[in-house]
Amino acid sequence: MEFRIADTFTDSLARLTGDEQKSVKTTAFDLQLNPASPGLRLHKLDKAWDKNFWSVRVGSDIRLIVHRSDASLLLCYVDHHDKAYDWAERRKLETHPKTGAAQLVEIRETVKEVLVPVYVQTTLDLGKPAATAKPLLFGNRSDDELLGYGVPAEWLKDVKAATEDTLLTLADHLPAEAAEALLELATGGKPRIAEPAATATSPFDHPDAQRRFRVMSNVEELQRALDFPWRNGPSFSIPSSGSWSNATMRDRPASPGRREPGRPSSHCIGPPISDAPDRTPAFC
Repeated sequence: MEFRIADTFTDSLARLTGDEQKSVKTTAFDLQLNPASPGLRLHKLDKAWDKNFWSVRVGSDIRLIVHRSDASLLLCYVDHHDKAYDWAERRKLETHPKTGAAQLVEIRETVKEVLVPVYVQTTLDLGKPAATAKPLLFGNRSDDELLGYGVPAEWLKDVKAATEDTLLTLADHLPAEAAEALLELATGGKPRIAEPAATATSPFDHPDAQRRFRVMSNVEELQRALDFPWRNGPSFSIPSSGSWSNATMRDRPASPGRREPGRPSSHCIGPPISDAPDRTPAFC
């Protein structure tokens, strides 16, 4: 079984307190050394759309979200109980239908509001012309082209409706390669379209996927990754001039949660491996 960590995990880990980080790192090392350990408390997230999401108890209130399959264990996110569950309920791990890259995709149906409302004001004062709506940035782009940039299929409608006022909000919900390509298009560039992965290639081996997922072969690699996390995702800011041609991709703060936290129903177990002979229930 391959053991991986995602950049979303290291980013979320950095937001915890020092003592919380120490506890999470200890649990991560335990998972890497022996994911079948009876001492690990895994809880299947029944309300998550992706049925491979599990939570791991770290102390009384911290929960580590993992994606578990027969082939791999992926550390995805960590936070306090409700926030961690909410994050998992709004995402799924999937292989992009065109690029073949593994992506953690935010589920469109779980996002109540994506785009910033744009109000068109009219005026008859002094004969001034009425204001007009902002033009669509990608309205003339085909689905096939947008898919080639890594845009998830369920987000195509929102991308085609994006304007210069709403693009940054939308980009926060998209995988890094899609968000970066859309910003480049909006500033007059021509993004590179990645070659689709070969059929027999793992979706984690795609160059886009390798930006956000890393295999940890041993404890030393995991220690270095947790001590010195990498930053690959796009971050955007609008320059003071308001000009898209001068837009940069630096230090955009993470968006807050958008939904009331939910509490998945319980399937609490001891060891995560189904054939463990002495499996016992554990509290979640």
